[in-house]
Amino acid sequence: MENNYYMPAEWEEHERTFISWPVKESMVWPENYDEFCMGYADVIRAISEFEPVTVITNENTKDAAKALCKDAAEILSIAHNDAWVRDNGPTFVRGKGKLLAGINWIFNAWGEKYKPYDLDNALAGKLLEFFQIPAVKADIVLEGGSIHSDGEGTILTTQQCLLNSNRNPSLSKDEIELSLKKYLGAEKIIWLPHGLFGDETDGHIDNVACFAKPGTVLFQACYDPDDPNYEVTKKNLDVLKNTKDAKGRDLNLIEIPQPPARFYNEERLTLSYLNFYFANGAIILPIFGEDASETDKIAIQILQKYFPERKVVTVDGMKLIKEGGNVHCITQQMPIRQEREIER
Repeated sequence: MENNYYMPAEWEEHERTFISWPVKESMVWPENYDEFCMGYADVIRAISEFEPVTVITNENTKDAAKALCKDAAEILSIAHNDAWVRDNGPTFVRGKGKLLAGINWIFNAWGEKYKPYDLDNALAGKLLEFFQIPAVKADIVLEGGSIHSDGEGTILTTQQCLLNSNRNPSLSKDEIELSLKKYLGAEKIIWLPHGLFGDETDGHIDNVACFAKPGTVLFQACYDPDDPNYEVTKKNLDVLKNTKDAKGRDLNLIEIPQPPARFYNEERLTLSYLNFYFANGAIILPIFGEDASETDKIAIQILQKYFPERKVVTVDGMKLIKEGGNVHCITQQMPIRQEREIER
């Protein structure tokens, strides 16, 4: 593997979770700011039962975050434009001797959809500097929600996002693959064609598929031929059924039915049970209630079946999704460091 880096799986032990506090000025629907912050606080409290949480705030929101989170998190002030640390935060990798490092990708606000984004592009470097973790400065645009690792050299992603002309227009698919191999230690890239219909991130992988363990992939399934996600599922499944991972294994596929379609201000919301978060000993799962109560139950049952050693903790995903993302989008795990790293 080039540079001797590899991206650990999200289910490996964490030292802490990072979450950036919402910025009202950046919101699509700022009238929902209070509800949005409550959704963040719900996730923070849920994760804090299992591991430390560091909440990144702007100076003018520090006190409000403290008031809502209370003792559930420590507060760290680093200026940011928007609140999706999965995408603008560092991607943690391990190098020689399994020592921790962080990839500092170029961030351009999902293809320059939102401006300004200069503070978000600088956030990963500042966070790594604060925690004294070596930074690896990448030369490509990439968001953390667009990749998923099995920890053994296989990366899941979508063509819709990583090959989008609003990210790296001068790079070919082969050149982007070389970058993923260089920075993430990838040996096999599984390219799914599409993300969910209407996903404004241009099809992030963390809404459509993720590894449950090496060789096993969870995917969100749609069974209604009239739903645009039906074709998304069909095309993605064709790829998953006909590929092997970095170790040459056929993939074991586990489907979770998608929740019923939900709309806000006439726009379809990107509801996904796969936008959950692996905390230490737990899964923090967004659920959607009302007409989704049956699929909520099925998602809980499936995740509890395949992760019997973890507690499935549910949060109200509707508080977050109106802004376009959910639990996985607002979190970034920091893997546990080696003792010699902490002592130095």
